[in-house]
Amino acid sequence: MNETTRPIPGIHHITAIASSAAENLRFYTKVLGLRLVKKTVNFDDPYTYHLYFGDRAGTPGTILTFFPWESMPPGKDGAGAVTAVAFAVPNASVPFWSERLEHRGIETSTEIRFEAPVLRLKDPHGLSLELVGTKRKAAVAPWAADGIPARHAISGFHSATAMVHDARQPRRALETLLGLQLLGLEGNRIRFAMADPSAAGSYYDLVEDRSAHPARQGGGTVHHIAFRTQDDRDQKRWRERIVNFGFDVTPVIDRNYFHSIYFREPGGVLFEIATDPPGFTVDETESSLGSKLKLPKRYEARRSEIEKRLPPLNADADFRHLFVAPESAEAVRTLVALHGTGGDEKDLVTRGKFDDVIPAESSERLIRALDSAGAQVTEVVLDADHRLTAEDVEVAGKWWANCTVDQCAVSF
Repeated sequence: MNETTRPIPGIHHITAIASSAAENLRFYTKVLGLRLVKKTVNFDDPYTYHLYFGDRAGTPGTILTFFPWESMPPGKDGAGAVTAVAFAVPNASVPFWSERLEHRGIETSTEIRFEAPVLRLKDPHGLSLELVGTKRKAAVAPWAADGIPARHAISGFHSATAMVHDARQPRRALETLLGLQLLGLEGNRIRFAMADPSAAGSYYDLVEDRSAHPARQGGGTVHHIAFRTQDDRDQKRWRERIVNFGFDVTPVIDRNYFHSIYFREPGGVLFEIATDPPGFTVDETESSLGSKLKLPKRYEARRSEIEKRLPPLNADADFRHLFVAPESAEAVRTLVALHGTGGDEKDLVTRGKFDDVIPAESSERLIRALDSAGAQVTEVVLDADHRLTAEDVEVAGKWWANCTVDQCAVSF
């Protein structure tokens, strides 16, 4: 680390990929209780949202962002990518979160890592998340909402975990180039600390797995991780330093709310260094953050067209009906499966144990919603994936034989 380059204080933001904007919004605001701090579009694909979630003020170190490409097939975690995003919660709040997630039908697992409790879960599209209990309180402004008391609220990032085949060169980049400090080793996990221990997101973990398959981007995977720098002047120094280290790095790109440079570290993870300013209040007041669609200047003339083509975005809508036309022109029959809304109806829900398209949590939420509305729900779990099978049809046929048409609904 040279004298003119300030050490990296922590994570700035992490950007991931989702498969539905509405489901993404609902989970992160209604389940995890984060604030939608910015609603904009992908600068390279203006018909796709770019959603930013964080604390009350949109503080660097609290921002998880998403490109929610509708119906994006699931990706796969593996070497060359960030494979888990960890949020910090108060140590005493881990039981609260465990109970809250269990009540919503979200599967969790627990472990102790570097002497801290870790609650592991996945979001609706498969992104690996962790809630880490910590005694340290970061300098952020937690957003208390949707039944989450402020004392239990998420307080920004704790860390991120990346998987690599061989940790030697990535470790050299982290320590020698970026100035992170080795904090400890636990099994095949190596933990590094950034410069500001009071900042949110001051840890970065490497997991070495020589047998891991390469990561594949898609729904439920991380696109890149960004580290903080103080201002444009310091970012310019970082860019020069990265070039001198022998890495290809992009020119500075204006992202409206921060300025960015990008490069890949030797393990394959896409890194960004982003400035703290100008911040998310450059075009909205703190009290109105995330309330309106904000477009880059170059897209303002197309606002009406863009707004019409963006998918519905409603955090209060539990479910959506989506029809995907058959790809084959030879297809002569299409089965459209609909679920009911409750009341005095009967519902059949079939789902495959190995379905990698519809998360189990979504099916369970559907069943709970129908049951709470008064429906008589029959659930059948099959040894199948997402594709319709002969067993699905047989189960539905037998069930349907005992129903009247105005009383029954089927969901596959």
